[in-house]
Amino acid sequence: MTINGSALGALAEQLRSADIDLQANWSQVERWFETWAGQPDLRADLRAHLLDLPTEQAKAVTRRSRETTTHFAWCLRDRPDEPFTFWLHEYKEQRDWRAGYADSVHNHRYHFCTTILQGAYVHERYEAAIKPDNGLISSTELLVATECQEGAAGSLLASDFHRIPRAMNGTMTFLVKSSEVTPWSLSFDPLTQESHRHVPVESRLSHLAERLRKQG
Repeated sequence: MTINGSALGALAEQLRSADIDLQANWSQVERWFETWAGQPDLRADLRAHLLDLPTEQAKAVTRRSRETTTHFAWCLRDRPDEPFTFWLHEYKEQRDWRAGYADSVHNHRYHFCTTILQGAYVHERYEAAIKPDNGLISSTELLVATECQEGAAGSLLASDFHRIPRAMNGTMTFLVKSSEVTPWSLSFDPLTQESHRHVPVESRLSHLAERLRKQG
């Protein structure tokens, strides 16, 4: 099975051919995604896609993917001419989680839609107060906490703050992400009350030579 003949291919073609700015019209993407995610054989289709990946494509998926403190983020599709990417998130067993991004209150540099392929998690949405002097988070307020089950689908904008404090063992999700909306994201630890700015490593390449300059 090639991606063009799969559920992934169908979603990619819809997004690629859309005569709209995906970032500015993410609510339309959300409507398309909810319909797409509701198909009964989605898990089987994604599994078949993974099993049928040619060796070089499988290696490319591995190169693009990464491990976080709470899950493995597998990048299934990332093309320079498309303003979106496709991901599978494979959550670690709860005992293997480390304090970090997903279980902190945080936002993202992009908009995204997601659906739970298997398992479940607790999803919390927050209001965040931003300090005017440094742009970091000074405090957060819980707005709603939802027990999200298999098949649930949702969407967040880059300006939205959320947290996943726990997930059922074996939980996997599929995501479609927009291209970058902001150059960094923020997180806030509810226990320590500390906030951090997260800048992607790829954007720091131009600073490396300057950091190596001899001082004094």
